[in-house]
Amino acid sequence: MGKPILYSFRRCPYAIRARMALIRSQTEVEHREVLLRDRPNHLMEISPKGTVPVMLLDDGTVIEESLEIMQYVLNWQLNQDEGEWIHKNDNEFKFHLDRYKYPNRYDNADSFEHRNKAAEYLFELNGKIAGKPISTALSDALFPFVRQFANHDRQWFDSQDWPYVHTWLASNLDSEEFAICMTKFPQWVQ
Repeated sequence: MGKPILYSFRRCPYAIRARMALIRSQTEVEHREVLLRDRPNHLMEISPKGTVPVMLLDDGTVIEESLEIMQYVLNWQLNQDEGEWIHKNDNEFKFHLDRYKYPNRYDNADSFEHRNKAAEYLFELNGKIAGKPISTALSDALFPFVRQFANHDRQWFDSQDWPYVHTWLASNLDSEEFAICMTKFPQWVQ
């Protein structure tokens, strides 16, 4: 039986969350690093939308969503709270993150307005983390997006009064699993 094939892009937060789950579950894959501006034909054949991550199982099953890859390899059934947080992250927070980081890609996007809207999510996340630890799977589903937000203006991010978010993010970024996750692979060529 062959290894599953994972199409990935190193810096994509969706791909990071999937790779974190693969590492934690010790699932071995054939890693195929792609450049999104130069998608391989095989990726487009199995997943015409052309986004990453995509995992092709040995039986021909294609898993096209990062959260579904996480659920598959971790055998993770989201509870209601986890589902709500992932929904907030993947919809509300990601919406504002994209317009904060790439305002030129959107009509009339005010970077600072979107930063402030995203900050509301982080304030709420700070309160959640303060209350009790979150599951490793939920943490892995969220932190790649917070990392992307933080890296856009690290000085501003670090000056915010989110002590639990800062500690949580640093813990994830300093982990051995994250170091493995961010291993550089050459572009896969068909």
